[in-house]
Amino acid sequence: MRLHHLEVTAFGPFTGTVSVDFDELSQAGLFLLSGATGAGKTSVLDAVCFALYGDVPGDRSVAKRLRSDRAPVEVATRVVLEATLAQRRFRITRSPSWERPKRRGSGTTTQQASVVLMELVEDEWRTLTTRLDEAGHLVSDLLGMTLTQFVQVAMLPQGRFQAFLRSSAEERKRLLERLFRTERFADVERWLRERRVELRRRSEELNADVAEVVSRISETAAVTLPDDWDVHDLGLPAGDGTIASWARTLVEEATEAQAVTSGAAMEALAAESETLTALDAARAMAEKQRDLRAAAAAESRLLATAAEHEERVRRVEAAQRAEAVAGVSELADQARREHQRAASLAPSDLTVGEAKAAVEKISARLAHARALEPVQRRLDEVARELTATAAQRDRVLTQTREQSRLTEELPQRTKALGEQLAAATEAAAAIPVLRAQVAAVHEVRRLTAELVEARARHEAARTAAMEARTHHLDVRQARLDGIAAELAGDLAVGADCPVCGSHDHPRKASPADGAPDAAAEKKAEKAYDDASAEEHLRDQHVRDLATRLQIAQEAAGETDEPAEVLAERLAGLERTASGEASLRAELSAAEESQERSASLRTELETRAAELETTVRHLTEERERLEEQLRDVRADHPGLAALLSTLEREHRAATTDLERLETVARAAEALTGAERTLTATATRAGFDSPESALAAALPPEQIAALNRQIKTYADSLAAARATLDSPGAAEILATDEPDLQALAGAHRKAADAADAARSAADTAATRAARLDSLHRDLTTALAVWAPVRDDLEVAVRVASFAEGKSSDNQLHMSLSAYVVAYRLTQVVAAANERLAKMSDQRYALEHSAAKGAGDRRGGLALLVRDDWSGESRDPATLSGGETFVVSLALALGLADVIMNEAGGQMLDTLFVDEGFGSLDADTLDDVLDVLDTLREGGRIIGVVSHVTEMRERIPTQLSVTKGREGSTLKVLGV
Repeated sequence: MRLHHLEVTAFGPFTGTVSVDFDELSQAGLFLLSGATGAGKTSVLDAVCFALYGDVPGDRSVAKRLRSDRAPVEVATRVVLEATLAQRRFRITRSPSWERPKRRGSGTTTQQASVVLMELVEDEWRTLTTRLDEAGHLVSDLLGMTLTQFVQVAMLPQGRFQAFLRSSAEERKRLLERLFRTERFADVERWLRERRVELRRRSEELNADVAEVVSRISETAAVTLPDDWDVHDLGLPAGDGTIASWARTLVEEATEAQAVTSGAAMEALAAESETLTALDAARAMAEKQRDLRAAAAAESRLLATAAEHEERVRRVEAAQRAEAVAGVSELADQARREHQRAASLAPSDLTVGEAKAAVEKISARLAHARALEPVQRRLDEVARELTATAAQRDRVLTQTREQSRLTEELPQRTKALGEQLAAATEAAAAIPVLRAQVAAVHEVRRLTAELVEARARHEAARTAAMEARTHHLDVRQARLDGIAAELAGDLAVGADCPVCGSHDHPRKASPADGAPDAAAEKKAEKAYDDASAEEHLRDQHVRDLATRLQIAQEAAGETDEPAEVLAERLAGLERTASGEASLRAELSAAEESQERSASLRTELETRAAELETTVRHLTEERERLEEQLRDVRADHPGLAALLSTLEREHRAATTDLERLETVARAAEALTGAERTLTATATRAGFDSPESALAAALPPEQIAALNRQIKTYADSLAAARATLDSPGAAEILATDEPDLQALAGAHRKAADAADAARSAADTAATRAARLDSLHRDLTTALAVWAPVRDDLEVAVRVASFAEGKSSDNQLHMSLSAYVVAYRLTQVVAAANERLAKMSDQRYALEHSAAKGAGDRRGGLALLVRDDWSGESRDPATLSGGETFVVSLALALGLADVIMNEAGGQMLDTLFVDEGFGSLDADTLDDVLDVLDTLREGGRIIGVVSHVTEMRERIPTQLSVTKGREGSTLKVLGV
């Protein structure tokens, strides 16, 4: 902000029109607004505030007396201010409300306040607004401050330098927030609050979803909600497990109710089934009565055809009797054929008795042989065991011989490995020494070559240095020889000679051709210095190489062997030492093998003796078993071959016996069949088998007659069975049942069963619905849970950002913390001024602790007295000290705002009164500081009536009071 021009009419003590050209005052940078007490110095500042904000600071705003009491009644009160705000040039014309004479008649009327806000755009004044509210908002936005804040920062009013110094934390916070535009941090706090509100709203919605599901469960189950459930509670109703358990209990109760109604439905269905059974019984009774009447009619019809039925029975009976004879005749023919076939297969040279004797003899031999099968099996087992044991004995003997050989060889191998391990260990110990010696020999060879080369380069550098020295001395001498000409070249006409002092130079010396000057001498001297430095470096390098060579020779020792031979010996030692670990492992393994081999040899020898005893016993048992089988086997190779032969012979003898017995049986069967055929024909009522065969009928004809007979007999039997059935007479005598009444009873039972079934279905539906709602409740609670968790986090973070959380040890909001940081910057800038103004005595301190009456910490200010080393409250300062500290704080605040990106530039600053409380030295220091503020084109207006100030500040805006009103005058420009 920079003020350019101010015009005031009928405002405060100014009855007429006065103006101030601040651009004229800005040439000096620092000016004094002086005048007697009550002349109107502060009114000039009030006019600036009124033009910008439409109001004045402090108590004068409450009085509402801006118009001059002595101004002519026809002159309107007006303030016109031209200023640059946010790099834009504005003209603001304001008038307060005032009582003016009526244009018609007598008396006065109220002239409402007005404003005209114009902007200079391309050398043209354009009106932006004439509305008070719009003008106020625009100016406040451009300055970024309210009137109170503007006065505290840019226009400290009389007697209130300490307002910002002694203001509360909240007042400092509001001011600094606007000045440094920290709204974004307040926006973060607001976003966190809104996030908390949004999550709370979302949680309430999800809570409502849960409550809705709970309500539907309650409605479906027709029960009231649990006593500890509150649908508006953001938390859980005594834990979400309680409501879930309640729902789960309702599901279980509904399931039980479903089971109960299902049982009732089953009982109703049973009752319906009983009525249905009674109805069916009645229907069956009616059906039986109809059947009995039909059976009586059928019996009468069948008895009328009894003769025909008797004839069919007679023919079928004869045919059936003949059929039995025919069957026996077929059996006799079959017996005859079987006898002929058996006779053709049986041996003709044996009788049945001879065949039986042969079978018995072979069976006896076979039984005796089979009795020896356990002996044969044991003999086979003994042979297998003998073979396996002998093989095992041979393997053990082989292993025993092998272990005997190892027992003799392993000590020698263990000794050899021990000798090899000792050699490898000795080689490993010698390797570091030899390796260092090899490296030293190589280093001696390399350093020797480098030393020869370095000495050559040093010799060349020394020669060059000597030549450069000689050349430098020659050039110097040549210059000294021609110094007169060089001095003559520097002489000027009328100037004194530096040698003789004369100002006349009749015969000046002239330089010879090629004579060196100072530059040539300096060049030669530089070349000599460079060559000497190079020679010194080369010499140092030679000395360093010689020292390193001596150290390497000492490390190499007194050896005549070349490095290659030493390296080859080192490689041999490394090869020998490389096997140390493996040799140590082999030696350990060999020693263990030696111990195991001795132990195993003893075990194998014991095992071999045991196996040899077993072989001897098995051999004796085999000989004994073979002796038992030898007589029975005869010339057969074994018992199995003998058994096979005897079994074949037994089968052949048995087959002959069976065939002979079959022939005998077939003969007997043929004889019996012939006798049976004759007897059967006789028994069937026939004279002979031939007459019986003549009465036989074809099967299909018999079947047809039998069907007719059966149909007649079945129909007659069915009719008579129906008529003869138990209770048939009673059934016929019984009245016909009332089917309609029974049907009605069944319908009632069916309706009751339907109702019970409906109740069961309803219970099943309710149980299914409650189960579904229980799942919905589980889902709703699961969806609600993360939102509740997020809400908890948001509540904690928002509380932390607001400074209300116990985790926030400073109890500062985020925006207050940022403002506190800005205040720290202001304090640092203020201390730069305060140190000069207080002679390095006072310094401001920013404290995070709460001040008296503050709701938040982080914005408290203390004053440190370096003379006493104590920090104290600003309220304990004297008047002059308070002025100095407050002024430094105000100036520091202005500096930080100007340097802050996005902050408002305060190019015009007023300091109103307070200098009378300062001593001369302090006043000098303060004025020196104010004088430095002019850097960058800033205008500093000092308001004071102190005489000494007028003497120190030549540029002045003088306010003179008089009976006709105060006037303004610029002095010293």
